Amino acid sequence: ALDNVQLRVRPGSVLALMGENGAGKSTLMKIIAGIYQPDSGEIRLRGEPVVFQSPLAALQSGIAMIHQELNLMPHMSIAENIWIGREQLNGLHMVDHRAMHRCTAELLERLRINLDPEEMVGNLSIAERQMVEIAKAVSYDSDVLIMDEPTSAITETEVAHLFSIIADLRAQGKGIIYITHKMNEVFAIADEVAVFRDGAYIGLQRADSMNGDSLISMMVGRELTQLFPERDQPVGKLLLSVRDLSLNGVFEGVSFDLHAGEVLGIAGLMGSGRTNVAETIFGITPSTRGEILLDGTPIRVSDPHFAIEKGFALLTEDRKLSGLFPCLSVLENMEMAVLPHYAGNGFVHQKALRVLCEDMCKKLRVKTPSLEQCIDTLSGGNQQKALLARWLMTNPRVLILDEPTRGIDVGAKAEIYRLISLLASEGMAVIMISSELPEVLGMSDRVMVMHEGEMMGTLDRAEATQERVMHLASGNPVH
Repeated sequence: ALDNVQLRVRPGSVLALMGENGAGKSTLMKIIAGIYQPDSGEIRLRGEPVVFQSPLAALQSGIAMIHQELNLMPHMSIAENIWIGREQLNGLHMVDHRAMHRCTAELLERLRINLDPEEMVGNLSIAERQMVEIAKAVSYDSDVLIMDEPTSAITETEVAHLFSIIADLRAQGKGIIYITHKMNEVFAIADEVAVFRDGAYIGLQRADSMNGDSLISMMVGRELTQLFPERDQPVGKLLLSVRDLSLNGVFEGVSFDLHAGEVLGIAGLMGSGRTNVAETIFGITPSTRGEILLDGTPIRVSDPHFAIEKGFALLTEDRKLSGLFPCLSVLENMEMAVLPHYAGNGFVHQKALRVLCEDMCKKLRVKTPSLEQCIDTLSGGNQQKALLARWLMTNPRVLILDEPTRGIDVGAKAEIYRLISLLASEGMAVIMISSELPEVLGMSDRVMVMHEGEMMGTLDRAEATQERVMHLASGNPVH
């Protein structure tokens, strides 16, 4: 996983760590945070050699890691999550909830996070949970903070808030390791950039001495001549029609058409209802009003099983919460959606399933030592590609992708874009939901924009610009 890598973090600086998925970034961070043990080499903290046998040992030494996949307890309050394992006790040696509440309130206020310490974490949005993770790491008064994709699920306003927190921490002399795939973030906050590729250390440079092209070249070892593939093939016949689709209290009156071979992008700010529309079309949350027509015939999608039978597939936005079976192998995760079609008379046709999974791994370039590998050990990008393979094995007619490139590096993004373009050219209809405007504009034939549960308008590829999309996403009608 790693071979003779090196890294240095200076006090009062932000080091951006970049590389394709599988480059070894998260593995090194887990070694530094005491989760994994290295086979050789050493770690020095404040100039002294250290060995961390556990994450607790690293925390107590001043190293805190905020993971890409959030690790909070949903049935506990914000205060209880922040102080878990080090609860404050009163004179009777019982948990002093009042003191914990006070300390949490002071911590959140210092970080300008407007949340109630007594709020249950399960009631928070992904963005708010991210802020709680940051507050928890800061509460340890750590000298080194490792942030793994901290902006993958938060809005632009919350990103600006996070950057102001990082600036405060840097001013306090903290060393911050910032893992990201977003180059604009690197140039916005990083002092230095370190690049890994295929488990090897490629180099370290000052951020202000680089540009996007030189950074991409270091990361992938090649020039990416075109991130978004050209798509000029005509769309096919009308495949899916949605009329006045509504879910009480969530979204109202959504209508659109989708043709074979077309990519329809759905844009909008967090909380606009994009994901809810996708889940309703897929039968996770049946609609309260409206109509869905497939090939001109009305259908009532009452559950995901029915949707799959009708040729729908949904790649969800949160792979850990509603996609992965982390304790199962890559093979077991990939075959999940097609397993009923390869079983009969009490037997599963494992040989045919394995061949199908192997072919799909090659097509999507999933990096894994073997299909028996536990999927939880793969990089985030390879987990995402394995989940996409799961759905492509069902031969869907309508593929719904919710944040398909979240947490994926620029090289893997180009592969995903190429694959989406290929699937569309073969006649598959694609709905792509994304918070990244450049990919919505670069991949979509049309862009539908939502705001607070309402459909604000649809823009053709030629007229869709970042300004127009943001104008609609902010709740302003078309001029």
